[in-house]
Amino acid sequence: MYKFIHLVCVSIVFGTFSICFAADDPSIQGAPREKSQAAMNKHVGENSYNDHYIIYDAVDGKLRRLKFKELHSGLVKKGDFYVSCADFVDDEGNTYDLDFLVGEKDGEYSVYQAIVHKVNGKKRQYNIE
Repeated sequence: MYKFIHLVCVSIVFGTFSICFAADDPSIQGAPREKSQAAMNKHVGENSYNDHYIIYDAVDGKLRRLKFKELHSGLVKKGDFYVSCADFVDDEGNTYDLDFLVGEKDGEYSVYQAIVHKVNGKKRQYNIE
């Protein structure tokens, strides 16, 4: 019985960690990875005003002005889009994790949507598939 409980606990722990670190598909290489990352960096730069990225937070109904911190290296494919995220912070110190949906058309990669995925580490649910 003890071995069974131990096995269940170990499975839960490793299952949880695999979900946490599943935000990268190593099979996405070359142009899709490089051009997706470049499109996200370009998007952040083009949608910033006074050094703050501008995004409407549909959950809170507020326009957010966020300072860019870093783009994550992980990349996954969800439906028609490549998805990766970046860290931001507002002037009050609240942290935001934004997901960027990148699409490819005729070899060009562009961000089509940004989504507030986490606020102060608290995950928001959404479905894009």
